[in-house]
Amino acid sequence: YIIPVPVIKHFISGVEENGKYIGFCSLGLSCQTTENVHLRNHFSMRSDMTGVLVSKINPLSNAYKVFKKDDIILSFDGVPIANDGTVPFRNRERITFDHLVSMKKPNEKAIVRVLRDGQEHELSIILQTIQPLVPVHQFDKLPSYYIFAGLVFVPLTQPYLHEYGEDWYNTSPRRLCERALRELPKKANQQLVILSQVLMDDINAGYERLAELQVLKVNGTEIDNLRHLSQLVESCNTEFLRLDLDDDRVIVLNYGMAKVATSKILKRHRIPSSMSVDLPDTE
Repeated sequence: YIIPVPVIKHFISGVEENGKYIGFCSLGLSCQTTENVHLRNHFSMRSDMTGVLVSKINPLSNAYKVFKKDDIILSFDGVPIANDGTVPFRNRERITFDHLVSMKKPNEKAIVRVLRDGQEHELSIILQTIQPLVPVHQFDKLPSYYIFAGLVFVPLTQPYLHEYGEDWYNTSPRRLCERALRELPKKANQQLVILSQVLMDDINAGYERLAELQVLKVNGTEIDNLRHLSQLVESCNTEFLRLDLDDDRVIVLNYGMAKVATSKILKRHRIPSSMSVDLPDTE
């Protein structure tokens, strides 16, 4: 595994300027190649035009204010983008145009030429680092977790999926893998929270088959992240606690009995706290 020298230099430069690693810049776009002639004709691309089709835009990115779905990106900082999404690299090699974006520094401006509704436009955008919905790396950070009634909740990360081995793309739960690689955040600080495992106890009998599913709601309220889930659970004031999961699955617990069981389960497994240190102490 070889890391190109320009990437290393860019990384070191970023750390020196910011005092820490803040990531590489991204446009916040998902693009489709335009190698099919019918597709190009549909979007009024002339024979001398090449570029890629904008299919998704991250709503938290600057691109959301600049680009529109179905724009054709023709060039980045004056460098033409081929129909397969590549740009010239070295000698006769080519590389995806994302490389040009990632080599920019945060808050640096880029000029992007697009074809929109048959008309060419030159757009200016301030580039920034964008945190994906599912983090790719977790450096120098302890894992986040929340345990209630033996149900272990964690935010989905790519390192979590990597625990399925070198072939994690094929061996990890397909739905989680697809969301990790493709889904975009809809709001700031959003996380995909999953039920990672069940610490067996009478209180959670029958729910062990629901591990690896995403948690969607707590007592009817959609959750934003793990902290939000823990707050909703800890502040429950009804007899029963209901958790709505992916695949239309439901978990229901008697809240009072579940609180008592939580303490016993933590003691049995020698777990000092029901939540990680990054979550507020709501107990």
